[in-house]
Amino acid sequence: MKIDLTETTSSKINQALVSARRAVGTPAIGMVLTLVIVTDEENAYDALKAASDSSREHPSRIIAVIKRVSRSPRSRRDARLDAEVRVGSDSGSGETIVLRLHGELANHAQSVVLPLLLPDAPVVLWWPEDAPSDPAKDPLGALAQRRITDAYSAEAPGAELAARAQSYTPGDTDLSWTRITPWRSMLAAALDQKPVEVLSATVEGESENPSCELLAMWLADRLKVPVRRTQSAGPGLTAVRMETKGGTIVLDRPDGSLATLSMEGQPNRAVALKRRETAELLAEELRRLDPDNTYESAVKFGVENLADAAAPEPAAPKAAEPADTPTAAKKTAAKRAAAK
Repeated sequence: MKIDLTETTSSKINQALVSARRAVGTPAIGMVLTLVIVTDEENAYDALKAASDSSREHPSRIIAVIKRVSRSPRSRRDARLDAEVRVGSDSGSGETIVLRLHGELANHAQSVVLPLLLPDAPVVLWWPEDAPSDPAKDPLGALAQRRITDAYSAEAPGAELAARAQSYTPGDTDLSWTRITPWRSMLAAALDQKPVEVLSATVEGESENPSCELLAMWLADRLKVPVRRTQSAGPGLTAVRMETKGGTIVLDRPDGSLATLSMEGQPNRAVALKRRETAELLAEELRRLDPDNTYESAVKFGVENLADAAAPEPAAPKAAEPADTPTAAKKTAAKRAAAK
């Protein structure tokens, strides 16, 4: 069921929610959290679809905040709130409220969202793109216990990771980190099967992919070894190689779907390691609402430190040959003959 409201208020939206629940025969509220999505018109459809799919695992009230850009000074002065309420089959396993904020109201989104939050339930905020530099200090981010960003959508992912490290607050996380959960699990399991000392590692993946940097930083932070970041044609993260005293451990995924785990003295094994959809990533993040200390440690390791760890050692300078050696004398005679 869908209800469109034009030039409305938060109070009228709450009344519309109650009426919609009664109309579809579900007057009770069985949702476990409020998911607030801050997006734009271009990305709203994909973000709402991913949130709706994830709500089948985590029934929630989804609030999409869309700030409409005003083109004229007069329209920027006018404040207007339009809303769309979806309940029942149109909203997965929960409720969806789409808010379109016009004019000056776009600068005060928190005052509109606050009355619509589920009482006594956790609040999760998700920026599919254009996340603030400090999510915890954002007026909407301050309402949430968990704040989800996505460095992959940024124009400069490396700089975005540096900003996430600098402004990290317990409760922050990033979908670029969530994407490498299967890789981290598989690499940790490989080292459990063959407990050997790791000497160095290499992470291979497409350029401008922050998941590759995060995986490399996680390995360098946990193993305390040099980790080199190399580029490939993709898709995404393609391979990880760990040099150990017992041989090389390789996890290779050239096609983005099926990976091969190779270990010294053991047969190669095929591993399902497909690239996951946004809905799966979001559902994983909604399973835990406590601070992710492992992500904090990895992102704070720093891409610049990773580059230092990966830099090759300078070669030792060659010793100058003494002037009285036969080899040096021959070279000098040859130079004089060429000059003549």
